Amino acid sequence: MEKDAKIYIAGHRGMVGSAIHRNLIQKGYSNFILRTSSELDLRNQQQVSNFFEEEKPDYVFLAAAKVGGIHANNTYRAEFLHDNLCIQNNVIHSSFINGVNKLLFLGSSCIYPKLAPQPLKEEYLLTGKLEPTNEPYAIAKIAGIKLCEAYRDQYGCNFISAMPTNLYGKNDNYHPENSHVLPALIRRFHEAKIHQKEQVVIWGTGTPLREFLNADDMADACVFLMTHYDGKEFVNIGSGIDISIRDLAELIKTTIGYTGNISFDSSKPDGTPRKLMDVSKLTELGWQYKIDLKQGVRAAYKDFLGN
Repeated sequence: MEKDAKIYIAGHRGMVGSAIHRNLIQKGYSNFILRTSSELDLRNQQQVSNFFEEEKPDYVFLAAAKVGGIHANNTYRAEFLHDNLCIQNNVIHSSFINGVNKLLFLGSSCIYPKLAPQPLKEEYLLTGKLEPTNEPYAIAKIAGIKLCEAYRDQYGCNFISAMPTNLYGKNDNYHPENSHVLPALIRRFHEAKIHQKEQVVIWGTGTPLREFLNADDMADACVFLMTHYDGKEFVNIGSGIDISIRDLAELIKTTIGYTGNISFDSSKPDGTPRKLMDVSKLTELGWQYKIDLKQGVRAAYKDFLGN
């Protein structure tokens, strides 16, 4: 990827997109095409078509998506399927029409079957039933992977896909209901500390195991793949290390300095029992994560307080 190449980052103000932007700037790239969602609605086919025809980007990072935690995924099922299909269909097709040199599509670890063997290898895709609570989002992301593969097979497009594990970090969404588990817990424990609540109630049993990766590590992996990987098969991005929700809650509680109790509401869904990525493919390519979870949670809490 040439230093003067014209780079479009779809979703540049989100957690992942902004991290990719920062990483590229640090590496000496400066020719960016950036649009907010109010300036360019990626769900609108005509707007996206006009944008690509006018700007003609050389490289595309497709980090725009409708995202959220288990509550949001299960509540807004139609929007999570429809909006994500529209976004990726429009961007990928317009990238083909306008001769983009290379595109990186970002999916999610929820593409894997609910009861797939652990750790999750890339070849486990479509080998079993999905987790019901986030099935619409997962189906959209699977469609994105297959769309990139189809344009590669039929037209020779250099469109690659990467599947990140659970992400957190700067510019995360801390919405009390619609955010992912780690930022949601940061907000919940912070508010409990401020209001001196006796306990924090967490959905589920606390036993599910989850893997977390800092968004800045994720961005570094994306830029690495864009410059070093041209394969058809998608690549997992993660740390290769997981933690129970209970232990994560204890870590965040300690980081924030909350002194009350933690209780678990087992009447609420746990989601997938375990989601640990097999990152051997990415490791063999030459990339590994750098930011450990304790360090990352401290930085994330600092970012939360700053916002």
